Amino acid sequence: MTKTVTLTAGHSNADPGAVNGSDREADLAQDMRNIVASILRDDYGLTVKTDGTGKGNLSLGEAVKLIRGSDVAIEFHTNASANKSATGIEALSTPKNRRWCQVLSRAVADATGWKLRGEGGFKPDNAGQHSRLAYAQAGGIVFEPFFISNDADLKLFKERKWIICRAVADAVARELGVHKKAV
Repeated sequence: MTKTVTLTAGHSNADPGAVNGSDREADLAQDMRNIVASILRDDYGLTVKTDGTGKGNLSLGEAVKLIRGSDVAIEFHTNASANKSATGIEALSTPKNRRWCQVLSRAVADATGWKLRGEGGFKPDNAGQHSRLAYAQAGGIVFEPFFISNDADLKLFKERKWIICRAVADAVARELGVHKKAV
């Protein structure tokens, strides 16, 4: 039976999210979505639903609709703080997706050395400044693998973007019990 993964990008051209210099959260989220989707399709043969391609993406209301029927749904974001030294990886969801959050967060930690926040990378979707995230309430995961506001984290992400995205894709496939396609 084919496994289905939904990957969406947080924010948009209308709402760029957090910004550090010329780097916008929306653009970084779209890059992560696009790279992970490509790896999951090309290397693992998975069915991947996305909220757009390139630099486009759907509104949150439309992205949430893609979750239904998926084995896992991940919305990419970056974290931000007024404290420029804040760092770490977290994924927010309802408790039902705690393990997924921890698997995704651990994959990025192993690829970067960044610390895990919360319970091994998991935080409930109402943690901190959040209040019941619509994407998480619909069954998805809001994944924040690094702080865009931390210059060192942002630099490392830009240098290792493909390695980080490969780690996420490999973790998703492994957790779904899917192996790489024969070449």
